[in-house]
Amino acid sequence: MLAHFRRSDPFGIQRVLEPQGVLPQQAERVDPSLPIAEDEILIEVESLNIDSASFHQISKVCQGQLEQMEKHILELVHNRGKHHNRVTGSGGMLIGRISQIGPKFPVVDKPAQEGDRIASLVSLSLTPLLIRKILKIHPQIDRIDIEGHAILFASGIFSKLPDDLPEHVALAVLDVAGAPAQTRNLVQSGQSVVVIGGGGKSGVLCLYEAKKKKDVVTIAVDYSKEAIKRLSSLSFVDHIIQVDARNAIEVRRQISKITSGKMADIIINVANIPETEASCVLSCKQKGIVYFFSMATSFTRAALCAEGVGADIDLRIGNGYTQGHADLALNILRESEQLRQIFIEIYN
Repeated sequence: MLAHFRRSDPFGIQRVLEPQGVLPQQAERVDPSLPIAEDEILIEVESLNIDSASFHQISKVCQGQLEQMEKHILELVHNRGKHHNRVTGSGGMLIGRISQIGPKFPVVDKPAQEGDRIASLVSLSLTPLLIRKILKIHPQIDRIDIEGHAILFASGIFSKLPDDLPEHVALAVLDVAGAPAQTRNLVQSGQSVVVIGGGGKSGVLCLYEAKKKKDVVTIAVDYSKEAIKRLSSLSFVDHIIQVDARNAIEVRRQISKITSGKMADIIINVANIPETEASCVLSCKQKGIVYFFSMATSFTRAALCAEGVGADIDLRIGNGYTQGHADLALNILRESEQLRQIFIEIYN
C-alpha cells in the first residue's frame, strides 16, 4: 500500500490556513495536521526552547504561574498551529526525533534518516506544531518539555545533536547560533565591542567570539546579580557594566567613561526586554554599527531615535542564520572550558 502525502512546496505555503497567499511566518494560522507533504519531515518533539523575549513576556503576563503559562501556551499553539508569540512576534526552536521523511525531501543536501535526533534551526514562529501534552516547564532556562509533533519544510534547516555535549546544552547553544557567527563576521581587530545583555547565553558567546580578534576591547552590559557574577568569571570580558539597559543616559555615560569619550565601534543587542534601543544608539560612535539580535527590538523606535539625536550609524537586523553557524557555536563550547561549564550548570 502506497503512503499518502500532501502536495509538496519547499516553503510550506500549502499549510497556511489564513490569510491565504503568505508564507507560514506571516500567517495567522497554519495547519500542523498529518499526513506530511512529499518534501517535509515529521518530528516527534521532546522539548521547545522558547525565544527568551517570548518566554519573558509569557511569564510576565501569567505572573510567573506555571499553570497559567501552560494554559497560555496550549491555547496559543492550538489557535495558531505554531508557537508564534503575538506580542514579541518570535518563537524559539525545538529538539526531537525524525519519525518520517517525505520521499522528495532534499536528503542529498540535508542528510537525514528516520530516528535521527535533531534540533531545528528555524523559528517556531513558522513551524507547524501540535502539542498533545505539556510535561514540564523549566522557567530558569526557557524550556518546555512536551509530547507532540512538528513539521519541517524542505527549505528548513536543522542540526543533528552532537555526541560530545549534553543534548539540552547543545539545544541552548544552537538556539542562538546566529549571534556568535554574525559577530565573527562583524567585528574587526582593534575595535571596542559592547554587548547589551552580555550575561545571557547569546551574550557570552558573542563576547567570546569578539575577543578572538586582535586588540578588541569587550564590554558587557547586564543588570542581574547572577549575570554580573557570571561575567566576572570570564577571562575574555574586559569591562562589565551593571545597569538597566533601558536607562540610555546612564549606559551612555558609562560607555563614554570606558572608551574615553570615543564610544563603541560595534554594539550587539541580545537583551530580552524592550526599550533598550536608545542605549545602543547613544553609545555607538558616528559611522559605527548597532546589530540588533534581540527579538524584543522595535526597529521603528531604533530608527527614530537615531534620527532624533543625529546619530549617523548603521542599524542592522540580526539574521539568525549564516552559513556554518551551528558548527561555529558548538565549537565555542569545545574551545572554552569556562563556557562549557557555565552552559552545563545552567542548561543540563
